[in-house]
Amino acid sequence: MAKVILDHVTKRFPNGVVAVNDATLEVKDREFVVLVGPSGCGKSTTLRMIAGLEEVTQGNIYIGDTLVNDVPPKDRDIAMVFQSYALYPHMTVYDNMAFGLKLRKFPKAEIDRRVREAARILEIEHLLDRKPKALSGGQRQRVALGRAIVREPKVFLMDEPLSNLDAKLRVQMRAELSKLHNRLQTPVSYVTHDQIEAMTMGDRIVVLNDGIIQQVGTPLDVYDNPVNLFVATFIGTLPMNTMNAVLKQEGGRIYADLGSFRLYIPEGKFKTIGKYIGQEVIVGIRPENIFDRASVPDANEEDVVTATVDVMELIGSEVNLYMSTPTTSFTARVDAHTKAQDGAQHQVVFNTKKLHLFDKKTENAIL
Repeated sequence: MAKVILDHVTKRFPNGVVAVNDATLEVKDREFVVLVGPSGCGKSTTLRMIAGLEEVTQGNIYIGDTLVNDVPPKDRDIAMVFQSYALYPHMTVYDNMAFGLKLRKFPKAEIDRRVREAARILEIEHLLDRKPKALSGGQRQRVALGRAIVREPKVFLMDEPLSNLDAKLRVQMRAELSKLHNRLQTPVSYVTHDQIEAMTMGDRIVVLNDGIIQQVGTPLDVYDNPVNLFVATFIGTLPMNTMNAVLKQEGGRIYADLGSFRLYIPEGKFKTIGKYIGQEVIVGIRPENIFDRASVPDANEEDVVTATVDVMELIGSEVNLYMSTPTTSFTARVDAHTKAQDGAQHQVVFNTKKLHLFDKKTENAIL
């Protein structure tokens, strides 16, 4: 069974910089795991350690049941797809895909079978006689994938393979990669800084920051239940709104006092909330959980907030409303047919069932 295990892995460079700090992770057999985070967070270094292109400072890496810390890259039975397609410009598509197998002295018949099967899967059979300069970006990326597929490796490693493509082609290739994984059923470790790629492609996502794994889980779990403020604000096409507030209690009910308005906390939502009463906390809510008042006619008036519309950002079927009150600001994502107007007061409804609270000092989620 093919799997990848990182057991307390650390990478420290000679200049003292710790790129990856005590990372523990298991990529299971047939699983598509996406490592996501901002530039410089350690995700590519993690992938390069799995590939054997970087040495591990501390900890162990296993591929299958084999400890591979001292195993050369060529003997790890992995295939890597890079951001730059790294195709040989003087070779045809066929020869680019076959090159690695020729180096390993595979029989000609077996090489031909594997290349043509990969080309069929990727729908590039008609391109086998062309050279890379005659291909589009998307076609070159398919060839790079084909070169990895023919290896029939235990594990695929992909380092931002779609980042050089235009927006439309990236969407198409995301779907193609997901279909390819479903077909091959080989574990994939995929690195990206694009959290849309992470959310749409991964069986699980691994969020990194400053070399530390922040959270591991299914895309929906990480989206709905971020463990800290970094994850909450990094995951999401619009960042989660975060606002400073003081927790107070009145008549047995707890609310977040944001100065110009208050948000009542649903009873029983946060089990440890009692110890934070009287303290400053960070309130989080996603823009899609703030609704246009007109779209919620039966809204509880306690959840209605009046704010000034500073900017309206049309994104097709929806509008992002950047709004402010005298003490805070937030973004709401509402229907494009909203009656909101730039510079005018407008009413929105907060879905308090979707509120998140974070400890002001540690920035960890209050559960």
